[in-house]
Amino acid sequence: MTDPREILNMRASKFLLGKSTSSSTAQTNATSDKWIQRVIERISTLAKDYEGDQVYHTLQKISIAALDSFLQSNVTGPPLQWNSAEVIFHPEIANDPQELNSLRQALIQDLSVDGEAIYQLTPNIELFCLAKCILNHPASVVPEETPGYLDSYWARVTVNFWHQKLLNENAASLQQVIYEDLDHIEEHLRSRTIEDDAARLVQRATIHTQHGFDNRAREELQRATRMTGFEFELTGRLGKRTKFQENELSQLVVLARSAEDNHVEVSCVKPSSINGTLGSVPLMASKPDELNLNDDTLLESIAFSKPKANPLSVNGSNVSSSLANLDPSDQPPLNPLDSIILLAYASSITNTSPSDGLTREETLPYATRVLQGSSINWQIYTQALLVRSRIEGYRSRTIERGVLQMQALVDQVIVETTPAPSTALPSAPPIQIQGESGTSSFLPRPKPSESAPARERLAYIHQLASPTRWELEAELASRWVSLGGLRTALEIYERLQMWAEVALCWAANDREDKARIIIRRQLYTSAKASKGPQQNKPTIDDDEVSVDDLTVERMPLPADAPRLLCILGDLEQSPSAYEKAWDVSNHRYARAQRSLGKYYFSQGELQKADDAYAESLKVNALNHSTWFSLGCIRLQSEDWTGAVDAFGRAIQIEDKDAESWSNMAAALIQLPAEVNVNGADINPQKLVDHLAEDDDDISDTPKADPQKHIRSAFVALKRAAALKRESHRISQNLLNVAVKLSPPPYTDIIIAQTRLIDLRGKAEGENCIDIEVMEGLVAHLIAISPSAGRVPPTTHTTTTNEEMDGRSNGTRMGFENMLITLIQSKITPLITTSRRLHLLVAKLALHLQRPAAALEAYEKAWRCTLNTSGWENGTNDKEAEEKWRAVVGATVELVDAYESL
Repeated sequence: MTDPREILNMRASKFLLGKSTSSSTAQTNATSDKWIQRVIERISTLAKDYEGDQVYHTLQKISIAALDSFLQSNVTGPPLQWNSAEVIFHPEIANDPQELNSLRQALIQDLSVDGEAIYQLTPNIELFCLAKCILNHPASVVPEETPGYLDSYWARVTVNFWHQKLLNENAASLQQVIYEDLDHIEEHLRSRTIEDDAARLVQRATIHTQHGFDNRAREELQRATRMTGFEFELTGRLGKRTKFQENELSQLVVLARSAEDNHVEVSCVKPSSINGTLGSVPLMASKPDELNLNDDTLLESIAFSKPKANPLSVNGSNVSSSLANLDPSDQPPLNPLDSIILLAYASSITNTSPSDGLTREETLPYATRVLQGSSINWQIYTQALLVRSRIEGYRSRTIERGVLQMQALVDQVIVETTPAPSTALPSAPPIQIQGESGTSSFLPRPKPSESAPARERLAYIHQLASPTRWELEAELASRWVSLGGLRTALEIYERLQMWAEVALCWAANDREDKARIIIRRQLYTSAKASKGPQQNKPTIDDDEVSVDDLTVERMPLPADAPRLLCILGDLEQSPSAYEKAWDVSNHRYARAQRSLGKYYFSQGELQKADDAYAESLKVNALNHSTWFSLGCIRLQSEDWTGAVDAFGRAIQIEDKDAESWSNMAAALIQLPAEVNVNGADINPQKLVDHLAEDDDDISDTPKADPQKHIRSAFVALKRAAALKRESHRISQNLLNVAVKLSPPPYTDIIIAQTRLIDLRGKAEGENCIDIEVMEGLVAHLIAISPSAGRVPPTTHTTTTNEEMDGRSNGTRMGFENMLITLIQSKITPLITTSRRLHLLVAKLALHLQRPAAALEAYEKAWRCTLNTSGWENGTNDKEAEEKWRAVVGATVELVDAYESL
């Protein structure tokens, strides 16, 4: 691997950077706001001087060197041994701290997209800007018929993706550019080797995860898994988790094995290039330090028993024979790319899933498998430690190691990305951890022989997309906030100069007054200070000014002004702050309109809220939560067509969102039959029609169907119930909609009622049963099978449900069997005080010619009526008279049953 500094000092590099021009031109180059434009112009000039694809290879080499150096200095380490300012900028700029800082701030400002800004103290930002200028220039794209065509697109996707990661939040316009390039190269995925293709698929999955498309990410990971022959399964094995545990219990574990022909020797690793391809380099067998648990109860790792035959995965399928024989405590080493696939699966699960114990229990085995799988890459091992520390930070027995491990990782990154004093950068974050060489860490600093070179750390950086040093520190501060360590968190945020996080930290602890002052100090100055030399100093002490004094807007505003204004609007409940954020971002900061819509919704101004959310979606049309919120607003304002369109859009973005399906059904059922939703932009009718293709009850209906919206709502609710089986509300809605259809889908009604009993039976008892629906089902059963009860009568005095099932259900199928099973197995055990339900059981027993069971049900119905309070008063009042008549009627009914049965 060539030294990046040598590449950046090549003749072509110096030409791009304006360091080979005359002194007069160099002096002009010192103008900070023109630097990017001049680099772009020189790229065009360079493209004319080179012949064929030579210009592409030259530009790619320079961009790779610049981007890798930037990532090395901000993500992976070790520190750069040279000053990037001296290499990139003309000496007149590099040697002038004021001009250098001004230029870097201008570059950071230019990287803002849609009102989203990058970290204001990002070190060596000139390296990233150089790489982005080159790779987004038309001259860096190879013609379609030329070798390397696909690589040039991958390189552009990579640098734009890192740009997206540097922003506070995802920018819609940048996301559109990234996905346009991904769609363009989808048909040209084939590369040099299978491993190159798999690496690109994993990188695509990482991009999807960053943008919240977890389903797409898992699809890409599945493709990569099939391509490499990697096998893994999340399953259960008996084992002991505690030191004093006597009985083995089922424990989650990931069984994984790399393909036999895809193992990587410990002496080498294949690093990823900016274009997504891999190449072989030497590797040092080293890894970061892992902290022990040291708990008095939990074992360091689960003690599994020996494997048994035919284990099942969590989805109920059989584990393959090659995995079934693996010892969970001693699994074979994994290919580095396979380790990344496991970590990517864990990220796709935790990205949008609820942050609860079940999610953490499901994801922990993936990180554990990577850590115990003899991973041979420094950065992969670091990422696995980070994933595990995130999960362990929420359990009482592991929270200490989780926090300390994250602290150790943060210190490691700080130490290994902090340059030596001779190469320190004026704009770097002020790290105030003193030690032998300027910085220290929680663990002893590793010797060079115990660490890993930059070459290894950058090997899979584009597939891992590891967080930057300031993101790691901010995450650590957030963890301290959750643990109540407010002072420690504030120290971290203030040292990083993350003033928005400082304010949010104070606001979360009911100090909104202090949060307002902090935010206003970044946006405004006092009239007194604006006349003095400190007019642009954003760190005036709180004692010197009050909130009312901070009224003069700073010029220029900070790069993250839209975000700061939105936070100020949240603190002060001021719509003018949101509107100001919208104006400052040139109508590109979608969050400003979302916040405005949320504010108007809280005030009950639904039309204004609708308009604000719609305006936000013009900027970012792929925001699922915004479409969902807009749909809810339109539901409340009874704009049924608009609600169907909004929820349809949300479903198109995330088709596994049960709430969107359920709410769309709620809107559809309110639409009059004559209203056609096919004209909506997203055509929600096609969504439900697609799901109904395999449903005979739906697909066989005529085109001119007066119940078309009800049928569409029914299909949507079936989808919602399948996605969120634990929601009794969705099951209840499905039952209510199903009974409105003509003819009713009887089996679906039975399934919905059964699910309701499973979910609410223990809490509500017989109240979770829809008696009218059950009476209708029994009446339908009797109508369609009048001879169903022709079974020889029994001579027993009583007939149990099990006996009835044993003699009759063997010859019954479908609806009949489902209904009988529902009543006998689910409903009968729940009946306590409902006379109608006992009579329903009696009616079914008579239909099945079970006189003893019918008579028993009549007796229970009579007792339920008899136990009603107040009927003994006779005819003293109207209510008592009705109860008395009910008891008389029940008694007559019981006597008739005795007489006939």
